[in-house]
Amino acid sequence: MADPTAFYEPEDDELLSSLAVPAQYQPQADGDEYRRLQELEQHAYAQQQLMAAEQEQEQMQALEMVPEDVKRFLVLFHQAILENDLPTITNMYESGWNKLSQAHYAQNEWPEAELISPLVGNDQVFLTLYRELYFRHVYAKLQPTIDDRFQSYENICELFNYLLNSEGPVPLDLPIQWLWDMLDEFVYQFSSFAQWRASPKNKADDELEMLAEAQHIWSSYSVLNVLYSLVQKSQINEQLKAEKEGKTPEEVAEIAGEYGSKPLYRNLGYFSLICLLRVHVLLGDPTLALQTMENVDLSGGAFLTRITACHVTTYYHVGCSYMALGRWPDAIKTFISVLIFFIRMKQYHTRSYQYGSITKQCERMYALLAICTTLSPGPSDESIMSIVKEHYGDQLAILQRGGDEAIETFKDLYLSAAPRYLNVNPPPYEDPAALESYLANPPIDAINRHLDLFLSDVAAVKGVSNIRNLLKLYTSIDASKLAAFSATEEDGEEEILQQLMVLKAASRTYAKGAGEGTLLDGERIVTNNLDFTIDGSMVHVEETTSHRRFAGFFIRNAEHAQRVYNTIRSAPLPAQRKPTAPAQTQGAQPNGTTPGQAAAPAKAGAWKPKRQVQIAA
Repeated sequence: MADPTAFYEPEDDELLSSLAVPAQYQPQADGDEYRRLQELEQHAYAQQQLMAAEQEQEQMQALEMVPEDVKRFLVLFHQAILENDLPTITNMYESGWNKLSQAHYAQNEWPEAELISPLVGNDQVFLTLYRELYFRHVYAKLQPTIDDRFQSYENICELFNYLLNSEGPVPLDLPIQWLWDMLDEFVYQFSSFAQWRASPKNKADDELEMLAEAQHIWSSYSVLNVLYSLVQKSQINEQLKAEKEGKTPEEVAEIAGEYGSKPLYRNLGYFSLICLLRVHVLLGDPTLALQTMENVDLSGGAFLTRITACHVTTYYHVGCSYMALGRWPDAIKTFISVLIFFIRMKQYHTRSYQYGSITKQCERMYALLAICTTLSPGPSDESIMSIVKEHYGDQLAILQRGGDEAIETFKDLYLSAAPRYLNVNPPPYEDPAALESYLANPPIDAINRHLDLFLSDVAAVKGVSNIRNLLKLYTSIDASKLAAFSATEEDGEEEILQQLMVLKAASRTYAKGAGEGTLLDGERIVTNNLDFTIDGSMVHVEETTSHRRFAGFFIRNAEHAQRVYNTIRSAPLPAQRKPTAPAQTQGAQPNGTTPGQAAAPAKAGAWKPKRQVQIAA
């Protein structure tokens, strides 16, 4: 377990303070007493030195218990970071660390930083990076204690203070995978602590006291402050805007400044924008989340596609933001885009240490895609929809039928796939009376609040799917007849007309166009594939989807194939190569005739190069 006193100053030695010589003591008054006190003080100092030596010996004995391959790995890892050997750092981070974790520390912690400090010369920068990996392993494989949560926060703040508050850019170079994992873990630990802190029940008294005294630990303000500071330090928004405007690399470097021109700060700033997207989604502000990504390119060749976990996380939270805004077509396009990418790249990530988490997030997107396609039906990618039907076929059939059973299915899918939204304000641990009132009447949980908003939108269009399916069968139908065919026989003509108006309103939404623009830009579109007009009690239906004409497609391709065949058939056959003439006899002319004969027309011989090419031996 991590040492809970690692980040706190030790108290003064009680023995030394009790044996300290009084300020008003006169040594001349009693020399023997003064010598006795000196001997006692020297004895206390010797005892303290002995205890320090014993602790050092215990530390060396504990260090001997560390496996030799782990110690060798840490020494080489430290040397690679000192030399900024990026390929070696990348290999040791992505492969060596995970292999050693599986071999030696699958069920327990790595050695503490204070224990392995003699191996790395007590390098505080490396020890801070090591603690970041140490606490990430604790969160991934074990159950973190409150001391682990507090110390991980102190360590990551120490690391970011080193990066942001140094006199100049730090001489450190880390792979982009590590930088992304560092910020991603930073946001994950923040959300994990916020969820744990939001429930005062089943907490010990010492945990309640620590939470009351440390309100700033993992607060929303501190997390946002770190991310925005990295964005501002790197000038990443200005760099991305300049690159979109087509400025030269020299101009972009001038805009980036002293810090932003370094790969370390540029990559940290870029990934901070994506983490800000994630934090704003978790805090329930989808508009600000999409505004944060205003200058980030989301095309196929974007920088974020270099890291699959970053790519999937970005598109997942962008799609969730669109869902929160009711822009179902944009959410569908976002989910389908990244799922197609993941299917194509799946074979290259099966052995990655992040494959499990990436697969889980893709499964959540399939569930959200089932919700979106039900609320906004329309043409979608057939390969992706076949996977959705394979995984959620029964739920999809219930959603399309509608009714009260569909509401419960919507609820289950949403709770299993939506982000774990966070409460911004923690419980009042510093005030016992207010905390008792909080426990007696707790506020609604953040995810339940978002669930209620989502289900209110679903309930408003609950009977729309049945009306839409009936209208597909007719070009014109009377409202009374449509009411007779509806699922609920109690519906009269007026109720059916009201549901038709709900259907028309539900089929209109705001979606991003094909042109350039930010994620929030868009225009009003109609998502329904049929339109209808109401004339009195008569409903006239007109299908708006233009189906592909397969007959014309095959006719055009057949004609093209016939033209190609005719062209090949009418082309002359290639001339056969004739054998060369025999060697010339004596007295023969160069053209093969005797001196008395007329010269015959020259015949085409074998092809010869225009110039001789000499090939070196």
